[in-house]
Amino acid sequence: MARYHIETYGCTSNRGESREIERRLRDAGHHRVEGVEEADVAILNTCTVVEKTERNMLRRAQELTDEIADLYVTGCMALAQGEEFREADVDAEVLHWDEVPEAVTNGECPTPTPDAEPILDGVVGILPIARGCMSNCSYCITKQATGRVESPPVEENVEKARALVHAGATEIRITGQDTGVYGWDTGERKLPELLERICTEIEGDFRVRVGMANPGGIHGIREELAEVFAAHDELYNFLHAPVQSGSDDVLEEMRRQHRVEQYVEIVETFDDHLEEWTLSTDFIVGFPTEDDEDHEMSMALLRETRPEKVNVTRFSKRPGTDAADMKGLGGTLKKERSKEMSAAKREIVGEAYESMVGDERDVLVTEYGTGDSVKCYDSAYRQVIVQNADEYGLEPGDFATVEVTGHQTMYAFGEPL
Repeated sequence: MARYHIETYGCTSNRGESREIERRLRDAGHHRVEGVEEADVAILNTCTVVEKTERNMLRRAQELTDEIADLYVTGCMALAQGEEFREADVDAEVLHWDEVPEAVTNGECPTPTPDAEPILDGVVGILPIARGCMSNCSYCITKQATGRVESPPVEENVEKARALVHAGATEIRITGQDTGVYGWDTGERKLPELLERICTEIEGDFRVRVGMANPGGIHGIREELAEVFAAHDELYNFLHAPVQSGSDDVLEEMRRQHRVEQYVEIVETFDDHLEEWTLSTDFIVGFPTEDDEDHEMSMALLRETRPEKVNVTRFSKRPGTDAADMKGLGGTLKKERSKEMSAAKREIVGEAYESMVGDERDVLVTEYGTGDSVKCYDSAYRQVIVQNADEYGLEPGDFATVEVTGHQTMYAFGEPL
């Protein structure tokens, strides 16, 4: 598991977000260390009150990148002025706080606790549908903690989803170590059935986001799954399928249960069924056997499939895994490859949000942002920020139609109509 170092600046809200980040990291088996020199990753939760504070945040971020391979920047400055870090050549992932725990994984799966139950966080309902996975990745220590997949009955998960909606959830986030293999332990592939029943049997206005599903698990149900997405407006047209590499040789060394062709076939299937959707994926950069050609294959796959959300992780060894015994690549090489991929990612994401400018979009407000703003998501789970929310009377749980007026690479700005 990852050893993380976290620093928090600013108000009580930031400190509360850091506590939640740490809770999720602890639940996933990661642990905190005080010194950055002992950590695998660092997390910087930023403040942006005055110009001097901004300069301090940029300076501290640069110091951390000099000390550690992987830095994740979140908090107010990250959300309001994320471009400042890139313009200062800070080599870091700029993320919303809620995305940090997922990113700090070295490509490992999320790890629900054995007693994981639905949680209502504002208007967002978190629904763990299963625990465990069917994979045996050579770099992942999570399997040692969770074992094989254990799937509660579909009816039980539908009832949990119904309870979340009745409690006030307008967005349900379906989670699991690998949602695509839900039901495999019973001899059936039940994810499409679960989604179908949530959308047809639960009354109310709500949206559903499906969490991480490995390509090996969903390839065999891709047609059925895409048809369910196309049939129900309740489902965000969003799929998180971590490919990890564009090289079949590297995937084999990783012991991933898919190959590049299968991943591409999943993308093509969703392209055929959905007019607009968002692909999310993960890449591990600098796996011990990855050579220059393998890296170029990953870059080519990124540009071919054009995912709009990409977690780029530099490989780091986890004790007790087979990959820990492999001779690793140098930190400088991993850093260079990570920067190249992150730059390509920003270009792809920026083009996607640029294409939205001038469109009218139906969105769901999910939470408050910085200042007098709210964060919303459209049908493809693209983030739209509405400023001056009080003026429009918008608050979490509301549905609205907005005109997209601009963007800032990783999100758009909208004005309600």
